[in-house]
Amino acid sequence: MKTDQFLKHYGIVGNPFSEEDAQTDTVFKRGCLWTIHHPAWDKFFGSPAEPSTALVFGEKGSGKTAMRLQAIAELEGYNADHPDSRVLVISYDEFNPFLDHFRTALKARDTASALSRWKLHDHMDAILSLGVTQLVDRLTEEKADLTRLSLDRRRDLLLLAALYDASTGEPIDRRWDRLRRRSGFRPLWSRRDLQIGVGVTVIVAALLASFGALRDWSITPWLVGIVAIGWLYWGWRLLRAELRARDIRKALRVLSRDPGALRWELLWFRPTELAGQPMPTASKGGEGEERFELLRKFQGVLKDLGYGGIIVLVDRVDEPQAIEGDPRKMKALVWPLLDHKFLRHQGIGLKLLLPIELAYYLDKMDKDFYDRARPDKLNMIKPLRWTGPSLYDLATDRLRACTPDGDGDGERTDGGPRLRQFVDEAVADDALKDALGHLRTPRQLFKFLHRLIEEHCHRHTVDDPRWSVDQDTFRTVYTDHIRSIDAFDRGYGHG
Repeated sequence: MKTDQFLKHYGIVGNPFSEEDAQTDTVFKRGCLWTIHHPAWDKFFGSPAEPSTALVFGEKGSGKTAMRLQAIAELEGYNADHPDSRVLVISYDEFNPFLDHFRTALKARDTASALSRWKLHDHMDAILSLGVTQLVDRLTEEKADLTRLSLDRRRDLLLLAALYDASTGEPIDRRWDRLRRRSGFRPLWSRRDLQIGVGVTVIVAALLASFGALRDWSITPWLVGIVAIGWLYWGWRLLRAELRARDIRKALRVLSRDPGALRWELLWFRPTELAGQPMPTASKGGEGEERFELLRKFQGVLKDLGYGGIIVLVDRVDEPQAIEGDPRKMKALVWPLLDHKFLRHQGIGLKLLLPIELAYYLDKMDKDFYDRARPDKLNMIKPLRWTGPSLYDLATDRLRACTPDGDGDGERTDGGPRLRQFVDEAVADDALKDALGHLRTPRQLFKFLHRLIEEHCHRHTVDDPRWSVDQDTFRTVYTDHIRSIDAFDRGYGHG
């Protein structure tokens, strides 16, 4: 008996349980993204109008990535309905580039020693880089009118772009210059250093053209000296920009900034405009209030562009190559984020989707940590738990999402197939749901049901099909699968 024959009997196209990762799960994205939510969804998601922080601990396969994808979809819908108070969504789930740059900047011998020096401001630099790059991308695509912003806001936008724009699609200096021209911030001719240098050069050239006596070789050194003096202010500004660019480059340890490009971008700002600005510089330690000030500047720019808040989705902290799934390394990476001042920052909400292994460390922390992190105010979900009935409903919803008679959102007007129909009545309803509850996570549910259907089909022929799984097959596959889960939990297998 073939698997597709069994599924087609119930009007199901494709296998609803063949995928185990939400990132690549086409059934989830096509039919379940909007309709199937974890029971704790409302606590996690909150209100986009008032971004809030949530802290979720869940084991592998419990649905953390699915919640992140659903949050993105929900926020896209919210933004479409509220164009004047949109929410900027920052997916902070790819740590490899930041960790690579960080280790290179520190010249650390190994990842563990590097992570011991990872700080909150490194996270803030990474988040600002993702947010600023995304914003500049959108402004470029939408061809937004930036001249309507105030001069201070345009300065802040260009300063943030100079510090944090990490686009790799084109040379960063060309991208920044295009943003400057579109904002009308400062035309080339208004640069005071260039005015003086070009002005003196033009005057000397005009004198040489008008008075032939000045072309005497004995006078030439004096004329060259006058021109050099004219460019002295430009040279002084160039030197200061070079030193500041190198200082900033050392402070932004998680980014690979080009000091040459940054130097030329800084030259567009007047000395008085940079004097009072919060700059991440290594000479001041780079750990003070300047990151929060830069975040507030970013929020101010966003507000004037029609964004009411920021939501940062933190996920997949166990997947970077440098972390290797090591709970101690994950703790070193994540713990600096658990700072109450940052997590409760007005207008920004962090949704932290963390591996369950970190919950053990959280329980062992001292009073000083709890006073600093205040996890009691973070909408904590520990653990991300699925009951037997909720997993039963999840499986049924996926079955209906794979039926062509559905209305496109995972529902059917005739009710559609149910998981109960797949299993013989000899397995009672309560026993079925209780068995599913011991699987704990959607990933283990999908693995089990995939194995169950395959084993059932292997036991019967095409000529003599059976349309429900008998009790013996259910018990055999279930027992073997629970044994695999236990072995995985003890570290003896791969589940």
